[in-house]
Amino acid sequence: MSDNAISTVIQGLRSAIFYLGFILLIIIVSIVTCGLFFVPFPMRQRIATIGNWLIMVWLRLTCNITIVVEGRANIPAGPCVVLSNHQSTWETFYLQWFFQPASVILKHELLWIPLFGWALALMEPIAIKRSKPTRAIKHVLKKGKQRLSAGNRIVIYPEGTRVGKNSLGDFKISGAALAKAADVAILPVAHNAGDHWPLIGFMKHPGTITLRIGPAIQPCDKDVRALTEQARQWVKQALKTP
Repeated sequence: MSDNAISTVIQGLRSAIFYLGFILLIIIVSIVTCGLFFVPFPMRQRIATIGNWLIMVWLRLTCNITIVVEGRANIPAGPCVVLSNHQSTWETFYLQWFFQPASVILKHELLWIPLFGWALALMEPIAIKRSKPTRAIKHVLKKGKQRLSAGNRIVIYPEGTRVGKNSLGDFKISGAALAKAADVAILPVAHNAGDHWPLIGFMKHPGTITLRIGPAIQPCDKDVRALTEQARQWVKQALKTP
């Protein structure tokens, strides 16, 4: 057996071990979170997202995938709208933990998953039906302003769905529209998680996931399309940076 074949087998075993722990952690954390339904949201999220952090630790131990964050100083002290590219499952766990207190825009169907969906609902997400885009935007604006006024950050994946690691989709305007309506900053975020936790496939690939946080964009007098494009261009450029 060649060295490449041996390496592939070893990485496959590591990926399998990761998924065993990943599933177990999700089950345990979902049970704990559901049991904390009576706890105030900020404390409930801090406790629940310890599971997200443990998943990252397990990812490093089993698959040798580390995380580096650049641009921490750009994060506003208060509420903001985070716009991130979406190319993996990794960011759905990491960003909720990293930007807490955070409410994430997600598909309404995820809340139907037994136990996991119930726990997810307790994280105060903004669940939308993508089949009804006009209604979805109105829902994001209404619930988003409520969450921001409560002190939460809003995490949005403006591409609307996961996109391959070498691509960047068009950005939808709902995030910029929310930031402008609530008069809070837009925080562009870029990462290369798809290189190590791919969109498709079982294997995890060792290396470093780099999360880059850009300068906050103030709504000012720009329209939502200009704000959206400004955020997209920053993400596009950040993805090209070695």
